[in-house]
Amino acid sequence: MPFLKHFKPSDSRDAMIEILRSDGALIIDSVVSSGFVDELRSETDPYMEATENGRDDFTGRRTTRTGGLVARSSKTRDLIQNAEILGLCDAFLLDYCERYQLHLGQIIRIRPGQEAQMIHRDRWAWGTHLAHVEPQLNTIWALTDFTANNGATQVVPGSTQWEDTRRPEPGQIVRAEMKTGSVFVYSGSVLHGGGQNASDGDRIGLNITYSLGWLRQEENQYLSTPPHLARDLEPDLQRLVGYSMGQYALGYFTPPGLPGENQEAVDPQDALAPGVHTPKTLGTPGLYENLVDKIRNKSGE
Repeated sequence: MPFLKHFKPSDSRDAMIEILRSDGALIIDSVVSSGFVDELRSETDPYMEATENGRDDFTGRRTTRTGGLVARSSKTRDLIQNAEILGLCDAFLLDYCERYQLHLGQIIRIRPGQEAQMIHRDRWAWGTHLAHVEPQLNTIWALTDFTANNGATQVVPGSTQWEDTRRPEPGQIVRAEMKTGSVFVYSGSVLHGGGQNASDGDRIGLNITYSLGWLRQEENQYLSTPPHLARDLEPDLQRLVGYSMGQYALGYFTPPGLPGENQEAVDPQDALAPGVHTPKTLGTPGLYENLVDKIRNKSGE
């Protein structure tokens, strides 16, 4: 019978990465306090309560999904930058990119009466074109207890290498049961889905996901957190949201203006300094040369 491995925040990162690569999912228990969760919910509950139910079976007709959280919630920003999770992202994603990015920030409330979501892979956001790489690492932070009765996420440990057409048997599906303040961590390749809520209370989780910096984000962060809001964020978070070069010459922009008024190609971080478009090196100095070296080393040249 499959099961989900539980870790403590102090446990070895290497051990967590090993399980993520083999099983595709794990739980880290009691990462943040109930007081932290209360503060986060005080910031986000008004937006959640104003959010309508989904309009199709996949998003959930008794489920609400509330985004735009970088701009709306300082406590969400703290979780996006959680050092342990970013350390897992470093180890799990940087083999495939020079920089990863925030892909999605969304509070998912599964309400009583919601049926189980179809089992799927999150990487299908890009279709089935990326079978050769792992494009993302995902988290769901428990803002309520997650139980088998109230909609704890269904997950199929070890399914990361399955064919996209393979469907799990009931005995291969387990539930991500955890206490408030814990976090479910899972890859973009593991099969999973929201659970049925047969209880009389909401199951609330904060879904924060990270993807390779050269892929399009599921939540358009530049519209959810436009420059006039993003300029007040910490620099590291600005870069994580996407106000940075994804690779050498990947993500620059040309500021609008009169002929000769601005530089033709500038770093996206320039967008956070209104009226100032000083030239900047596109990407990290030496990044292109390092990339070429990596390619040559892999090819044996």
